[in-house]
Amino acid sequence: MKTDPERFILDNTAILSPPHVPEIRLRLASEAHDLWLKTEEELEEIGLPPPFWAFAWAGGQGLARYVLDHPDVVCGRTVLDFASGSGLVAIAAKRAGAADVLAADIDPWSGTAIRLNAQLNDVAVRTGLKNIVGEDDGWDVVLAGDVFYDESFADVLIPWFSTLSARGATVLVGDPGRSYCPRKGMAQLSTYEVQVTRALEDSEVKRTTVWRYLPAAS
Repeated sequence: MKTDPERFILDNTAILSPPHVPEIRLRLASEAHDLWLKTEEELEEIGLPPPFWAFAWAGGQGLARYVLDHPDVVCGRTVLDFASGSGLVAIAAKRAGAADVLAADIDPWSGTAIRLNAQLNDVAVRTGLKNIVGEDDGWDVVLAGDVFYDESFADVLIPWFSTLSARGATVLVGDPGRSYCPRKGMAQLSTYEVQVTRALEDSEVKRTTVWRYLPAAS
């Protein structure tokens, strides 16, 4: 890597609490910070993939809020937080009493961010960097915040989530109205008005729904 991830994260983020999950602290880019303003070319020059880990996305905030408010969903269970980003949802699951949490994201920068953020919140979560789509390690609960933003990605996630749900896993999705979220075949659990930033989204508040994925979704 051209840039050391840990040093960069420590130097280019602030310790903030996401608006909808104030009890959790994360190293995030503030709206006033240069990280918001860097172009793709500038990021490539310093060897930094798009820093999705630096923001608390609406789907993750809603899902983390649901887990903290309904700890019985994860308490004592093994949990996968898929496409973990900052680790927000993984940290929420661990704080809610999960027995074991794997925060999976293919971005190595995300792995570093998750480790630093878990330390901030005095919890232990495992990180995984390989692509696990299609795999099944027997997780009791699978959590996925804001993953249906791309059609081709949704096309591989939908059958995977369906298979996991069919064998008995609880699959929960936090979604702020993305185009490719398969609402048919999903049970709506809760809806939140999540404060976000206009620099990332098309509004300052996103209506975010937590869904339980059902085997029949297609």
